[in-house]
Amino acid sequence: MKKIYLIIFFLFFSSHVYSQNYSFEKITKLKEPWGSSFIDNDQIILTEKNGKIKIVNINSKDTFEIKHNLNFLNVGQGGLLDIIYKDNNIWISYSEDRGNGKTSTSIAKAALNKKELNFKNIFQANPSIDSGYHFGSRLAIKGEFLYASAGERGMGMISQDPTKHPGSIIRIYTDGSIPKDNPKFTGKPNWLPEIYQIGVRNPQGLTLSPFDGKIYLSNHGAKGGDWFGEAKKSENYGWKILGWGGKNYSGSKIGPKWKPGFTKAIQYWVPSIATSAITIYKGNEFKEWNGSALVTSLKDKSLRKLIFNDLSNVKEEIIFKNKIGRIRDIQVHPKNGKIYFLAGNNLWLMEKKN
Repeated sequence: MKKIYLIIFFLFFSSHVYSQNYSFEKITKLKEPWGSSFIDNDQIILTEKNGKIKIVNINSKDTFEIKHNLNFLNVGQGGLLDIIYKDNNIWISYSEDRGNGKTSTSIAKAALNKKELNFKNIFQANPSIDSGYHFGSRLAIKGEFLYASAGERGMGMISQDPTKHPGSIIRIYTDGSIPKDNPKFTGKPNWLPEIYQIGVRNPQGLTLSPFDGKIYLSNHGAKGGDWFGEAKKSENYGWKILGWGGKNYSGSKIGPKWKPGFTKAIQYWVPSIATSAITIYKGNEFKEWNGSALVTSLKDKSLRKLIFNDLSNVKEEIIFKNKIGRIRDIQVHPKNGKIYFLAGNNLWLMEKKN
């Protein structure tokens, strides 16, 4: 009995001490924030799902809106989604209004202009679909390649049809042109030329690792079956043949967690935590986390750290829960490694206590 009390005391004390090592600061209030990206050491550009693009100075906390020309439809889970900056250019994913109530997960590009952004489409997920569900969508840039996640729009087995974009990972050049080493040209002739991988459901996390140069993603399951894994060329994550451990919302079975022939995720969550944005941490503020995946959650409002250098022994730690609300996005400051979240209709800073 004495040993049990000592173990409980140790766990409580360790957790308590760790929880005091960081603090949160609210930078500014927003409305339905979705995606964000640093444009320099002082400013973050971000989207609000309802259609606004804003720049926030993280030091002065000044915020201003930028006009844009996107033909978006704010419907269900759709609206303005992810945004990413590089070399004075902006890329954005959004639910494009394709007419008659139909929308697609589309990507547009513009030169950065802090007064008005003149976007031009460089990708549309086809077919357009009359649905407000599962747009995805995150963006990641690796050199001259732009990766994007396109949700399956609630259409299930469309994820297994490589002649349609929904339910896939997209890989194009940053100007929208198509790489000649994509799967269509290297062994998958029936695949659409932009598709890199198929079989995903609602992937709302996508990031480039600064350590191994790989692209990683997170994906919502249904009633359970969220996962974190690697984007792999020409492969198939299995939705809706596989259920990844989850069930339909009706309670009926979907399929096995995994079976040979499909990409196996690195980490699964059953029941669902509603995985959202992810990053592979690199920085000085939390240098003990370098190389770990940070996974955010909408459902339990948590930040989770995954140590996954040994795939046979993935270690997960919950950093916090229920501190700042539903977490939609995460960014690491490019210079000091402090962490910024879009959560609970606010932009938050997380840093170590002095």
